[in-house]
Amino acid sequence: MATIELTMDTLNETIESNDIVLIDFWAEWCGPCRMFGPIFEKVSEKHADDDLSIVFAKVDTEVEQELAAGFGIRSIPTLVAFRDQIGVFSQPGALPEESLESLISQIKALDMEAIREEIGEHEHEHGDHDHSHEPV
Repeated sequence: MATIELTMDTLNETIESNDIVLIDFWAEWCGPCRMFGPIFEKVSEKHADDDLSIVFAKVDTEVEQELAAGFGIRSIPTLVAFRDQIGVFSQPGALPEESLESLISQIKALDMEAIREEIGEHEHEHGDHDHSHEPV
């Protein structure tokens, strides 16, 4: 599985139709982004046959400014991860290959039932009921 380009038009469908979505926010002029890009691509190839469907998506922050702003991207590269349509990770900075592999293993190992219960309790306590993936 190679990486895909993600846009505002494909965001929701991509998140909703895959188990895990890793999003690399980057720009052509960004040195660390150019260093991380080949690592992201290489790791995407390693996970082509995984049991869970994993999508490795890239967002060019120069082209998709509204999408980047919606995710609050202030520094690039930034990696964002969704598991079962729930945002589970967001961190700026280029990761070495071993760290990216470790992150993927941790995301796969998450107890999503416990996370959904925790979210449900939080929403019940605080009245939050926005379940959309649209950036705010």
